[in-house]
Amino acid sequence: MTSKSPVFNSTLSTVFGTSRQRLALICLGALGLLAVGVPRLQERVSSAESSASAERVLPVETLTVVPVDSYSVSRTYTGEIASLRASELGFERSGQLVDVLITEGEVVETGTPLARLDIRNLQTQRQQLLAERARANAQLMELEAGARSEDIAAAAAAVRDVEEQLRLQEVQRARRESLYAQGAISREELDEFSFGEGALQARLDQSRSQLEELQNGTRPEQIMAQQALVRQLDASIADLDVTIAKSTIRAPFDGVVATKQVDEGTVVGAGQSVIRLLESTTPEARVGMPIDAIEQLTIGDEKTVYLGDRPYAATVSSILPEVDAQTRTQTAVLALESTAASQANSGQTVRVSLEETIPTEGMWLPTEALTQGIRGLWTCYVLVPDDGSADGQYTVQSQSVEIIYQNSDRVLVRGTLQPEDMVVANGAHRLVPGQLVTPIQ
Repeated sequence: MTSKSPVFNSTLSTVFGTSRQRLALICLGALGLLAVGVPRLQERVSSAESSASAERVLPVETLTVVPVDSYSVSRTYTGEIASLRASELGFERSGQLVDVLITEGEVVETGTPLARLDIRNLQTQRQQLLAERARANAQLMELEAGARSEDIAAAAAAVRDVEEQLRLQEVQRARRESLYAQGAISREELDEFSFGEGALQARLDQSRSQLEELQNGTRPEQIMAQQALVRQLDASIADLDVTIAKSTIRAPFDGVVATKQVDEGTVVGAGQSVIRLLESTTPEARVGMPIDAIEQLTIGDEKTVYLGDRPYAATVSSILPEVDAQTRTQTAVLALESTAASQANSGQTVRVSLEETIPTEGMWLPTEALTQGIRGLWTCYVLVPDDGSADGQYTVQSQSVEIIYQNSDRVLVRGTLQPEDMVVANGAHRLVPGQLVTPIQ
């Protein structure tokens, strides 16, 4: 290897020596700059921190919490519209249905004929009874009027005739007794003639009795018996008239024909449903409620019921005493106002809202005042005066609360809050414990 010359080595020393000097000068310059710039940088950082600190003082809306010892819960119960009266109408006897006089949905008034059975056989029976009563009445009138004068005169004439025949018989008997004494006739002939006299005497007694009966008039017992017969026939006719009347179904109350079960020509049985009629004047709402809710009701209370989305006024008219074995509820009956009555239909769903008071202690907060905490709890922020800050500035402290009840956009809570605490009303998600805030005036 060839050695480098002294001249080359000298040149390298000069170059490297000059580089070290330059590096030293550069380092000295940098140190000077740092000595001059650091104070100014510190001033700028301090100014920025002061500005950022001023920006972190957040304006917040606040509220002062007030403790309560109870809250009200609105509970809705569902029931249905029911007619005060609903009847399954039928006939009390069997027969052929000949007329259905209504259509389904038709509004009828009390007493309106709805359907009829065939009554031709009943009308025939009635004519027969009327004829029998006419005959019985004629006989009664004859008995009450007594015997006619012509009948009495005829009976008297019959008595006189028999008396004359008897006197003649007596004269003839006297002659035959004389002949018998003389032996002109036998004893047998005399006895036969005497027997004829006895027969005439019997006829005379009978004629006299008939005359006396005619003269005395009809006995009261005969008249009473005939009057009883007439009354019996009158009762039979009245009973038949009732049967004929019941062969026509009439509306027992004002209502609406809900259903027509059978048509003309059908032979219906006694008690079979033919027409279902619903009362249309004053429907009522029947709502099943738990017993504790029923206990809060009083007869005459004014309540609001809902048919669909429309509210109507109603009055508690009665509470049925029986408890349903399956649902364990009682039924409250509410009378609807006239406007609702005209809009309600039987079987329609109805809702009733009741306010129930729950005794418990707590404080109401808006839902926006809470943020999610841990272990199922929630967090709200309470304003605490900050002695190191300007007037009107506070720091916030977190408080853990438990939600008892939520109603729309507010909640009832309990926890570490104290009465009269000033709580951030909204925007809690922007805050951290120790945050400086100022209440919005």
